[in-house]
Amino acid sequence: MQLELRHLEAVCRIAEAGSLGRAAGRLGVSQPALSAQLRRIERVAGGELFLRSRHGVEPTPLGEFVLSKARLVLGEMDALAAGARAADPGTALRLGCILLVLVDGLLGQLERIMAGQDISVTVEHSATTLTRQLGAGRYDAVLYGEVNEHEVTLPEGTAARTVVAKEPFCVRLSQAHPLAGRDRIDLADLAGESWMCLVEEDDGGPEALIAACARVGFTPSLRHRVPDRKMHYALIASGRAISLTQPTAPHAEGTVLRPLEGDPVLGRIRVAWNKAAVSARHAELLYRAAVHAYLANVDNNAFYRAWWDARPELHPVLEF
Repeated sequence: MQLELRHLEAVCRIAEAGSLGRAAGRLGVSQPALSAQLRRIERVAGGELFLRSRHGVEPTPLGEFVLSKARLVLGEMDALAAGARAADPGTALRLGCILLVLVDGLLGQLERIMAGQDISVTVEHSATTLTRQLGAGRYDAVLYGEVNEHEVTLPEGTAARTVVAKEPFCVRLSQAHPLAGRDRIDLADLAGESWMCLVEEDDGGPEALIAACARVGFTPSLRHRVPDRKMHYALIASGRAISLTQPTAPHAEGTVLRPLEGDPVLGRIRVAWNKAAVSARHAELLYRAAVHAYLANVDNNAFYRAWWDARPELHPVLEF
């Protein structure tokens, strides 16, 4: 067996994730399959690349050496792919997004603001997947969210810009819920509820919710992970779950959105791009399209319009 790029990428993802389980999830393979692949890579490398423990994995000295070379090789391949795309201005601009509310109107804004530019948009469930594929040259730009203090790690050769610096997450619950009649809800009053998350939330959201709940004296039950938005809303409408959601989220039959007292969980939205594949002009246009798509949803909920208008310092800046 000879080492291939996919083997080098696997080694890098294991080191970044700190555990085989998390790395397997980000690579889209099973943990046993990744473990078997790592053993084959280690046989070729001549020794163990990671020390395994109940707390995860750490690179050995040999592993650190292999990682340093793997990152160099993968970086050069990414630069090659990006450079080849930049040399051909007729290629489509490939944009990857997580399932933010603004994505629903983003394509229309891109078609209006970047008229004449061929664009493809793909929605992923994972911010880590987005940034990994940005680094691998599969996307030219990505749009993603971060929650509280969490920062998504970006690959080398990229730049990023904040679309929305801060938005307070609210809670979606059944309109028949005992708390649905309140204008605002105290997080402590949601102890004992079943919470719903997306399939893979690596934007800091679950950690932020757990930390916020701990501060008011309980541990949330993160029971459901549903990728389909329609099913997500249906479960909440039936009273089986509640969820955090962006304050720009639209109405869904049988549910209500309510702000949380004190804004305990805050999100932000960012766009990142490969500097070799996306010009400064196109990066600015991408930013503008994302801003306009976001602003189109601010009026979805009156409580958020009031919050937004009271904080002009958080509003995006449009340069032209």
